[in-house]
Order: sequence, then C-alpha cells, then structure tokens
Amino acid sequence: MDRINVGLASFGMSGMVFHAPFLTTNPGFQLKKILERTPKGSKQIFPEVTVVNRYDDLVNDPKIELIVVNTPDHTHFDLTREALLAGKHVIVEKPFTITTAEGSDLIELARKKNLVLTIFQNRRWDGDFLTISRVIKEGLVGQLVEFESHFDRFRNYIQDGTWKEDPSRGTGNIYNLGSHMIDQALMLFGMPEGLYADLEIRREGSEVNDYYDIHLYYNRFKAILKSSYLVREPGPRYLLQGTLGSFVKHGIDPQEELLKSGEIPVGEDWGREDEHFWGILNSEIRGEPVRNRMETIPGNYHAFYDNLYEAIREGKELAVKPEEALNVIRIIEAAIASNRDKCMVEL
Repeated sequence: MDRINVGLASFGMSGMVFHAPFLTTNPGFQLKKILERTPKGSKQIFPEVTVVNRYDDLVNDPKIELIVVNTPDHTHFDLTREALLAGKHVIVEKPFTITTAEGSDLIELARKKNLVLTIFQNRRWDGDFLTISRVIKEGLVGQLVEFESHFDRFRNYIQDGTWKEDPSRGTGNIYNLGSHMIDQALMLFGMPEGLYADLEIRREGSEVNDYYDIHLYYNRFKAILKSSYLVREPGPRYLLQGTLGSFVKHGIDPQEELLKSGEIPVGEDWGREDEHFWGILNSEIRGEPVRNRMETIPGNYHAFYDNLYEAIREGKELAVKPEEALNVIRIIEAAIASNRDKCMVEL
C-alpha cells in the first residue's frame, strides 16, 4: 500500500488510546512524528517514531501528508488552519470547532486547497450504535415515536490542571460527550425542526456544565439526549419506543476500555461485546410477539481510518464529512441559546 505519513499533534489520552493504536496497526498509515511538549513516553511505546516538541515540526515536514489535531478544543481552529495552509490533510478531534463560523472557514479553506478534512467521530462505529441503527432501519420496533440516548459517568470531583474544567470558551460536557451524542442523532434522523435544552452545573465547585438534557423535535417523534457526571449506577444506554415495541440497550461499547488497558486492536474478536450487555427487543414480527436478546454488532473504530485512506488515496467519499460536524456545532450553539433563554429554538 502507498502509506500515508502521519504527524500526531498530541500524545495525551486521545493520541495514546484512540489514534496511535490504529495508525500503527493499519497498513495504510505510517506514524512518523508525535508532538510531546512534556515527555509522556511515546518513544518507549513506539521507538520507530520521531518525537518533536513544536507543532512547526509537523507542519513544515514535507514528508508528512496528514496531521491529527487532537489538542485542546479551543486550539482546533488555529492548528487546523495552519495545517491546511501548509498543504496537509487533517483529522480534527471532536468537537470540530467551538463556533460554526470557525468551522465554515476551515471547510472553505480545505475546499480551496483540495485537501481532505475530517472529524474523528469514532462513536459512529460503537457496536451499540451500529445495532440500534439496524433496529431503526429494519423497523424492528415499528414506527419510532421516541428515542432516548444516555452517556453518563460518575466523576464527582473537579480534576486539577485540566483545560476541560476551565470555564473559557468551548468547555463543558455539551462540547465533550455532547459532540458524540448529537452526531449520532443527526446520523440517524438528520437535522431536527427544533430543540429545547437544559444545561446545568451539578458538581460542587465546578465552573463548566456537567449535565445536559437535550430534546430534538422531529416530525411525529422526539430524540432525547442526556448526560451527567453524577450517575454512579447507570441505566440504559439507549431506549427505543415504537408503534410495535421497544428496544432497550445497557452497557457501552468495549473498545475504549480495551484500548485504555493496552490491548492492540487486532483479531476477529475485536469490538465484540459480552452477551450480558446485548439489548432486549420486545416487539412483534409478522404479527407474532417476540422478546429476546439481540446480539450486538461488533464495534470497529478501524473503519474510520480505512475510509480515510480510501478518501485520500482513491478519492472515495468521506464517512465523516466536515459539513456534518458543522451541523453538530450548530446544534450545540442552539442548545446553549435554548438554555440561556429557557425557550424552544427553531432550526
């Protein structure tokens, strides 16, 4: 394969867990340089990679074709713009940008430079999301009347020294986990007609929103997206209610925890979920009632990079288009406005 040389702009959790393992196991890519302003051990894990301490060392390297901008959210616009101006293809970590104006500028720049710009919306390839997508597409609960998605955590403390707890522009759970959940809803249903959002600060001492409840209104049904940092005993991840029945899914895709534990993402069983977490379908098929567990489709974050290789080398269609990521930011901006004004926002 004609391998794509890659520069990784950060080796924090995102770089260590979500990018480097796939860049080093996918035959279409060669991880050439990693930016570490403070040593984090990338050289010990990947001895063949060159470690640098300046972003310019990635941007100005003529051998690097693709840069992964996985830096703090508020830096995404400037660093992505710099990479595009230097003629590099770019992956931007979610959220794409902080504002729609910034995102629109980057999309136009990438178009003018004829470069590939995409956003790392890896949760499209979670096994549970692939499974509920099938349930909806095949009409297994009939006509959908309500969709509910939860992405909860238990983090009842304020982490010191992290930009994610800084109340400057572009922080809070709405940009963090909200970027994933909104993207999934838009993939399933498209842009809503309107929304109502409740954003709150629930942890003592926090200065950023750590809870949201977003209602997206569509013709004849509603999608509810909820997340909180104060959920110790999680409920269902997804609840689908339709005219024929229900689908309820607990648990979360296992890939992140496997990657955090150091597992290499290879093998036929990668992304398979334990049967204990398979969702329950309680519905009717061809007039006959059914209630059984439905096997979860294996998750596959590899698909993001497989598609990106084809987009860069073969000109195929991007799986995650920047225009789609821009719509996620539109929803976030509308949610912030809805919460501020305590009203429905029409879209």
